[in-house]
Amino acid sequence: MRIGVHVSIAGTIDKAVDRAIEKGCDTFQMFSRNPRGWHYRELNAREIELFINKLDRSGMSPPVVHMPYLPNLAAPDDVVYKRSVESLIEELRRCGALHVPYLVTHLGSHRGYGKAGGFMRVIEAINSAFRAVDNGVMLLLENTAGTKNSMGSTFEDIKYIFERIEHKDRVGVCFDTCHAFAAGYELRTDAGLKATIRHFDDVIGLEHLRLIHLNDSKWDFNSRLDRHEHIGLGCIGEAGFRVILSEQHIRKLPMILETPIDARRGDIENMAKVRELANE
Repeated sequence: MRIGVHVSIAGTIDKAVDRAIEKGCDTFQMFSRNPRGWHYRELNAREIELFINKLDRSGMSPPVVHMPYLPNLAAPDDVVYKRSVESLIEELRRCGALHVPYLVTHLGSHRGYGKAGGFMRVIEAINSAFRAVDNGVMLLLENTAGTKNSMGSTFEDIKYIFERIEHKDRVGVCFDTCHAFAAGYELRTDAGLKATIRHFDDVIGLEHLRLIHLNDSKWDFNSRLDRHEHIGLGCIGEAGFRVILSEQHIRKLPMILETPIDARRGDIENMAKVRELANE
């Protein structure tokens, strides 16, 4: 299995590769810039070269970039929406330059404007970005926990967006276990997980599932609350992750942990727990 975590790019972006190696990752996720602001520094040729060389030598695959926090592809506010589309375009470009195959994005919040309007915003944002950037980067649409006004908490929502993308070969799905559980998809039992996987296949198609965000949940089933927890210490629990990690469609995909770092555990301990539960 390919297991990794989200790593920092503090210093220069190539340091992300070093940190992933130090943690014992098989794959890793990062931001390509400061995730908490709209402004960014252009990547220079030297740091791009360093990143690619370190990545090639590491054997880790695939590297993944996550969109920053501020962009909202469903935003009703025109200023925020324009900045969000510009951010998506820039991230696609940066991923292409860095030889990163996957860019993960949340689908945003319609902010009370309504799901129909949110859908059209998201669809046009992605289509506009693909028209502006033609490269081999695949945009992965991440399922959400179903918090108020959020887009993409159901497989049907993701399908609706997917079907209206002009270049369907450039989009896939990132499946977050915490978000799915919080949105009402049962993962803890063999029967429940099989039903969820079957439903995903019927609605979207398993061929479009490219990445797993492997996270436990602080809140219970169908809570609609997005709070990640250490693997096995949340409401999915160790028994639930034994079920998840035994599923053939999941085991073959790269898995990124976005679990807390605190006095109880860090990234290395959470990855060790995943490997332990997967091999029981």
